[in-house]
Amino acid sequence: MKRFTINVGALSLLFLLLVLKVSCLGGEEETSVALMEKTEQEALYSAIQGFVGSWWNGSELYPDPCGWTPIQGVSCDFFDSFWYVTGINIGPVHENSLRCTMNVEFSPYLFELKHLRSLSFFNCFVSPRQRPISIPTQNWEKLAEGLESLEFRLNPGLIGQIPAIFGNLTKLQSLVLLENRLSGELPMNLGNLIRLRRLILAGNQLSGRIPDCLGGLTELLIFDSSRNSVSGTLPLTFGGLNSLLKLDLSDNLLEGKLPEELGNLKNLTLLDLSSNKFSGGLTQSLQEMVSLEELVLSNNPIGGDLMDIVWGNLQNLIVLDVSNMGLVGQIPETMAELKRLRFLGLNNNNLSGNISPKFEAMPCLSTLYLNGNNLTGELKFSEWFYGKMRRRFGAWKNPNVCYPLKLMLTGNVPYGVKPCQLEVRIPDTD
Repeated sequence: MKRFTINVGALSLLFLLLVLKVSCLGGEEETSVALMEKTEQEALYSAIQGFVGSWWNGSELYPDPCGWTPIQGVSCDFFDSFWYVTGINIGPVHENSLRCTMNVEFSPYLFELKHLRSLSFFNCFVSPRQRPISIPTQNWEKLAEGLESLEFRLNPGLIGQIPAIFGNLTKLQSLVLLENRLSGELPMNLGNLIRLRRLILAGNQLSGRIPDCLGGLTELLIFDSSRNSVSGTLPLTFGGLNSLLKLDLSDNLLEGKLPEELGNLKNLTLLDLSSNKFSGGLTQSLQEMVSLEELVLSNNPIGGDLMDIVWGNLQNLIVLDVSNMGLVGQIPETMAELKRLRFLGLNNNNLSGNISPKFEAMPCLSTLYLNGNNLTGELKFSEWFYGKMRRRFGAWKNPNVCYPLKLMLTGNVPYGVKPCQLEVRIPDTD
């Protein structure tokens, strides 16, 4: 009896422990099931279905989209005891990402997801001839309370103008409209986006002037409107963009003189104004942009000379490209003081005078283009310098430049440059 009693007690204890364990596991499973309002879930399914096609049935494939069966590209967060959608990324970002159908459309249910903070479309609208589509011009105000990031990247079938209603999305920190086929002028309402840190409009067909009001986006870090057809002058108000780190307006139709107000951009690391129609010479205020790492002004009819700029102030410069600008005069020796400079493009101008041998002592210089000018005299760089630079040193198309004859024996000679001729003295017969 005693032995039987002990076994029953042990079994009872074991049973009790098993019951407690199952109970605990059951509790964990119950609390881990994501609770989602039915209207939120249906809005999510309908919104995605508009982009990926009617074949897609989210309720069957992903019955718990914020829990056990997450949807690739969909992010959620917990508010007031329920899960809500906070991010949607449509397009082939990953192998298992949701891909857009040829009959893609914006479902009105998208704007019912009022907790959205991030919305992105990558390579989604891809049929510019068969089915071009425009960005909706209504309902965006429904997302104004939460939306912080809105992106359309690589959508060749996305046409039309940038909706002015985007100016109502006052919590936006990032607006990226990169390499689509958007056209028309930049909406004035974009000046309302005072929290914006990144504004990227590159690679579209935008035209017209840059609104002065964009100079009021004082928190802006990156502004890129390159590869468009934007025209007019550069707004003087841009001098107020004190936080700006990168400004790229290359490949447009901008004209006029470079404003002195650019010198106020003390934090700017990249300034690319290449391939425009700027003129009127270089502004001295460029020397005040002490944080610059890349200064690219090439392919503009700017004219003037380089001597008025104190280049030694720009000690952070890594890239300096002032090629094809109609520059005249001599090359300042002070450029050789730029210890971090790797690329120096002075080619295809009307520069004259001798080339200083001090450029050889620049510790980081790996590319130096001087070709296509009116430079004169003997190149006084060493054999080692030509061996290091090779074709990255260009001095061709300077008819009056030559290199010492002794270098011919080494094989390391500047490409396209002739050797200096020995002077032949005619003896005096008198």
